[in-house]
This record gives sequence, structure tokens and C-alpha cells, in this order.
Amino acid sequence: MPYVASSAADLLARIRSAVHIDAGRLVIDDLDRLRAEAIRDVAWTAAFTSDEGAATAAQWLAWEAAQATGARSASIQDLYMARARGEVAGFTVPAINIRAQTFDMARVIYETAAAHDVGAVILELARSEQTYTFQRPIDYATACLAGAVAAGWQGPVFLQGDHYQFNAKKYAADPEAMTEEIRRACRLAIDAGYRNIDIDASTLVDLALDTVEEQQRANFERTAELVALIRSLEADGVTVSIGGEIGEVGKTNSTEGELQAYLDGLRRELERLAPGVAGISKVSVQTGTSHGGAVLPDGSIARVAVDFDVHLRLGAIARTEYHLAGTVQHGASTLPEDMFHTFRDIETAEIHLATGFQNALYEHPAFPAELHREIEAWCFANALDERKPDQTDQQFVYTTRKKAIGPFKRQLWDLATKDEILAAQAAKFEFLYRELGVVGSRDMVDRYVQPVELHREPPASITDALASARA
Repeated sequence: MPYVASSAADLLARIRSAVHIDAGRLVIDDLDRLRAEAIRDVAWTAAFTSDEGAATAAQWLAWEAAQATGARSASIQDLYMARARGEVAGFTVPAINIRAQTFDMARVIYETAAAHDVGAVILELARSEQTYTFQRPIDYATACLAGAVAAGWQGPVFLQGDHYQFNAKKYAADPEAMTEEIRRACRLAIDAGYRNIDIDASTLVDLALDTVEEQQRANFERTAELVALIRSLEADGVTVSIGGEIGEVGKTNSTEGELQAYLDGLRRELERLAPGVAGISKVSVQTGTSHGGAVLPDGSIARVAVDFDVHLRLGAIARTEYHLAGTVQHGASTLPEDMFHTFRDIETAEIHLATGFQNALYEHPAFPAELHREIEAWCFANALDERKPDQTDQQFVYTTRKKAIGPFKRQLWDLATKDEILAAQAAKFEFLYRELGVVGSRDMVDRYVQPVELHREPPASITDALASARA
């Protein structure tokens, strides 16, 4: 069982057979022990210690271990710009939202990626997911990087802030306060090491206005403002890959006119705010899907009709007229398996996958029945205000059980049967890598993406612990 340290000194003592610190840098003494044991203790301490000093020490250790072993945070920008130029094609990048068991899921993602020569895979988390999974950007980055180290991964780690989304009601009440929330989210993400961020102001689109440009105005103006902010925060020479969105997931399907109005307006506004800076690299569109899928009364997922022609038409415009990588598909993890290859075939740039992996955890035969009952009881005790009048119990639990991931985080990370469940997740990753055309993509990624080695100063908790040990 991984160890949760009670202080920075306790953590350093626990992992001293694998690493030590010299002149502010992490030195690896036993790489095998680091990957097999020490990095787990670092990850569990970062996630579960009640001591702030131990947590900041663990966060630093995970970051520095990733730097030392070559599993460095990176931007996918240059690969996407190569796609925009037509230099690469024939694949769709999976962007995987890890809500639960983050360390182990990241480890398995990279183990399966290495086994299939995959380089193009993104690990992401939405702002809403941060809240109910108890994972701030620094928590998510730490767990993902630690998982990559444990997997023996050497290559870029694409960490992405997904759906940095404006709440339309809050924006209507106080536009500046809502915008400041997103600004702060961007700052926290970059501070944590994210180098990929998706801005979603599509919730501000007002279809009641007379022209498409006016409908999209708040969307492209706020997106431009945030792109300019992110560009001003780039301190390590890395261009953050930024995504935009024109169609709110679950709403009306996107059109060419909306895409052009958004991208034209975004280009003008960005040139006004920050002349010469790089714009967005991709744009999310709506094709008929919804987050989590359409839930039937028995709790199963309805088969939805995806309008692939939206990607075909709008993706071509995005690449040829606006020099973007293309379009992005949201709400896809619960789609039927026979659909995934089509995204690759029609050159969809990226696909976001979340709820399906959560379902694979909760619904696996090895998931403890007693824990299942506890989670369902938690939903009825804590989420009844979200229940719709016509929902069955099964529909209600399906739509709210994600909210239990944070409260049950430790139980899910420590699950005695998790190896069997993770094996099933690995099989799904392998399937998606094949269907989306990223098997064998490692050389392509390495050709365009060279992660920057970036070291951080040790936190006070570590320097104090080292000073005490020398005294």
C-alpha cells in the first residue's frame, strides 16, 4: 500500500533509497525503485496528506522526477500547426479526462501508449471536473506526471485544461466577475504546468440576435481576451495550445457561418488586443452529442446520431482558410465503438473522452458492491436537488454519481480490485489508439514537439527539512 507522509521530512526519508536532493535538484539514485515504489508514495502524499508542507514537497518531487526522467509537460501546438499546414494527417488525438484513480490511470495510459508507439495523447480535466473530483490543476498535474514516471514514459506529457467555460447566468449577472474566474483558472493551470487550455465561451452565444456575427460576438471577444492573457503568461518559451468553441455541447449543431463569424471576429479582436501573437490551434463544434450521453430510463445510453459532416465541412474550412489543426469532438466517450474510426477518417483533430472511463470503473464486475451502494446512497443524500422530475432512480444515479468521485477519492485510489479494472481500461485505451489512428504516432510527435526542461526551486518545506537534517 502506498505511503502518505505526514511532513516533508517524513516523505524525504521514505524515498531516500531512490532519490536525494543536491543543490536544489533532484538526483535519482535508483530509477527502478523510483518508478516502482517512491513515485507512488509521492503521488499518494500529494493527494491525501493533511500536511501542507508534505503536499508542496510531493508536488515538487513529482515535477522534478518528471523532468529528470524525460516525462515533461509539453504543448501540442507545433504538431497542430503542422497539421494545419498539411504536413501530417490521418489521425485524431484522444484527450482523456481522468476523473478517478488519476495516478494509476495515467500510468496505464502511458504504458499502453509505449506498447503501441503512441505519442499523440492528451490528459485533460475540465473546470467542473476539478470541483467534484477534488483535483485542482496542481493536483491533477502532479498525479499525471507521477503516473507517467511510474510507467517509464519518456516523451511529452500533454496536460490540458478542458472546458474553461463561462457560466451564462453568472456572466449575465456580472460579466467581469465571471471573466475573472476564467482568468484565474488559466493562471492556475499554467502555474501547475499545463501547456494546453481550451477556452469555452460558447455558452455566451445568443441565437436570438439578428446576425451570426452578433450571436458569436461575446464568444469571440472573451476568447480573444483570454488568448491574449495566456500569451502574456508564457514565460518558458513554450506556446500554449489554445482551443476555442463555437457550439455548446448538447445544443444546436454548428454551421459554416458560425465558424467563420467566430474565427473572423476572433482574429480581428486578437489583433487589436495583442498584435502578432499566435491565436487558437483548434475549434470545438457541436455534432449532436452530449456530455455523458443520453441516458435512458433503465440507466443505459441511447445511440445518438452524430453529424460527421459537420467535422468534414467545418474542419476543411478551419484548416484551409484559418490555418488551424481542425475541429474537435466533445461528449464522445459513450458513443458506440463502431463510430470512432470515422473521426479519424474525416480528419477530426481531437476527441474528448471522459464519462466512458468513469462508467468502466463503476460498472466493472470487480467494483465492490458495498462501495457501489455507498456511492448511490451518497447521491440520494447529497445530490437530490439535481434530480429532474421525470428521472428514474437509475437515470438520477447515472447523472450524479460523478459528484461522488471527490468524496470517495481515497477509496477509489486504494481499491483492492483496481488491477482488474485497470486492465479493462487498458484494453479500451488500446482500442481507441487503434481506431483513432495514433498507433505509431510517436516519431511524428517527436518530430514536432520537443518538451522544454524546466526546473523549479524547492519549496520551503523541503529546504527546511534538509536544513534540519544537516543540523
